[in-house]
Amino acid sequence: MEYATVQGVDVPAVGLGTWRLTGEECRETVRTALDLGYRHVDTAQAYGNERRVGAALRDADVEREDLFLATKLSGGNREYDDVLRSTDESLAKLGTDYLDLLLVHWPNPRTPLEATITAMNDLVEAGKVRHVGVSNFGIERLDRARDLSDVPILTDQVQYHPYWDQRELLDYCAIHDVLVTAYSPLGHGGVLSDPVLEAVGERYGKSPAQVALRWLVQQDGVCTIPKATSRDHLAANLEVFDFELTDEEMERIRQPSKVRTLTGFLRARLSR
Repeated sequence: MEYATVQGVDVPAVGLGTWRLTGEECRETVRTALDLGYRHVDTAQAYGNERRVGAALRDADVEREDLFLATKLSGGNREYDDVLRSTDESLAKLGTDYLDLLLVHWPNPRTPLEATITAMNDLVEAGKVRHVGVSNFGIERLDRARDLSDVPILTDQVQYHPYWDQRELLDYCAIHDVLVTAYSPLGHGGVLSDPVLEAVGERYGKSPAQVALRWLVQQDGVCTIPKATSRDHLAANLEVFDFELTDEEMERIRQPSKVRTLTGFLRARLSR
């Protein structure tokens, strides 16, 4: 496993995303991932699966200090007291004394960000949270969060893949030593039949999905949390550290397209 490092913190470059994983499938997927070598697991209060993730963590033969475990505050848990209460509930469901990372899931204009950030800082002070971050924040909101927080904002978790351009955010985060955590790294499945990724993959004996993941983790200050359920796909997502893309390939793979992003998203939604 390779790591993305910001602020002196090493974060496993490839983690497991658990959005839309529920029930026994969630438990089995997380347990299999940990068995394969994943050490970064991402969940959220809104996913409704923290208890299943926690069960998998208890089943796994992995020391807690070797894991990087993240969850996210739901939209209704942003007031100061709600942050504290809901985080305690998340800790209980996950079966752990602390979170490696607690994030604000989405901007919520109905709740002052100050209250949320203050509570998150207090959770760090109490030893229940090690690092804080945000998700789905643009540069303006991220800058505001950084100004409000006494604890450094470790990451901004955003949608990022070859079809979704995040260069402005990447530049901002590089200047301020903030990690970019890429979710939906396969463009909701859209990259799987991409001719550019297929052609690049043929050179290295890799699939389009592996090329897309390699493209992300090869960028400084970027980690990614793909979701997979089968053992084969989980294993394949880790097999991206034994090749390196050329500068020309890195540029060729970047193909910003809101149309392809939306098409992939709708396809994923309709497939469930």
